[in-house]
Amino acid sequence: MMTASLLLAVDGGNSKTDLAVVSSQGELLATVRGPGFRPHTHGVHGAVERLSDSVSAALAQAGADKVNHLSACLAGADSPEDEQQLEEALAARGWALSVRVQNDTFALLRVGSAGGHGVAVVCGAGINCVGSNADGRTLRFPSLGRITGDWGGGWELGNEALWHGIRAEDGRGPGTVLATAVAAHFGLATALDVGLALHRGDLDGERLNTLAPVLMDAAEAGDAVAREISDRLAEEVVGMGEVALRRVGLLDRPAEVVLGGGVLTARRAVLMDTIEWRFAERAPFAHLIVADAPPVLGAALYGLDRLDASATAHDALRAAYRT
Repeated sequence: MMTASLLLAVDGGNSKTDLAVVSSQGELLATVRGPGFRPHTHGVHGAVERLSDSVSAALAQAGADKVNHLSACLAGADSPEDEQQLEEALAARGWALSVRVQNDTFALLRVGSAGGHGVAVVCGAGINCVGSNADGRTLRFPSLGRITGDWGGGWELGNEALWHGIRAEDGRGPGTVLATAVAAHFGLATALDVGLALHRGDLDGERLNTLAPVLMDAAEAGDAVAREISDRLAEEVVGMGEVALRRVGLLDRPAEVVLGGGVLTARRAVLMDTIEWRFAERAPFAHLIVADAPPVLGAALYGLDRLDASATAHDALRAAYRT
């Protein structure tokens, strides 16, 4: 039998998926972490199928067969058409009486901003940005990579670190400690060996994402090549945020800009200091917030909105994630 007034919140990112079952009173009943959500790789139905075990575990932990509402903030929900397809696929599984899908960056905005409005920039495995104002105007980027004008995120940083490391080794590029650092990170002799291992399939390409801290270490140590890449990422973060603020009418007034994703929440000084002073120059009314709670909380707060839960319930759920 269905337990009344429950919601299932899902934050599906490229590298991991967090789930939570929450009551309409804001009680956190279950939390589960599962594999990344990648409809562009596995297809809509394949990505949803990969959620099955995690959803079953979360419902079992909460003692429920299904819930009233499923609030999902998902990577790959990059257009209204994507959202509709994902909603239909999730609804067909029978996990909830109603389903709402949004892009996963909206979860960051909801969890980090006081009123759920402003701009959010997420930089994890990839990069994305959304904006929203109190009048309902929203802005989103396709965030499909270079084919839609995007650059940034841990995967791009890893690719750049490897590319520059190999070129430093063979003389095509300037010297950089990235050559030895990349090789050492994977336990190989040279950066070229890393590239060849990727080519042969001996090394999973997804592991390039793990080079982001290596690159930031080099940048903070003063390596010019690594610093240039870090500065480029800062420009992408600020550029997306500035455009989003302008297009939702918030550039010339106080507004919150929420920063999230593993690359940004690591709070590396070489990156964050540059982001802060560039925002101060180009969007002086922006108030920068580095999210201190997981985005699945944002998905859950949207779910509480849908259940018409009280402000007390919202506060209780936020408190549960602070403990």
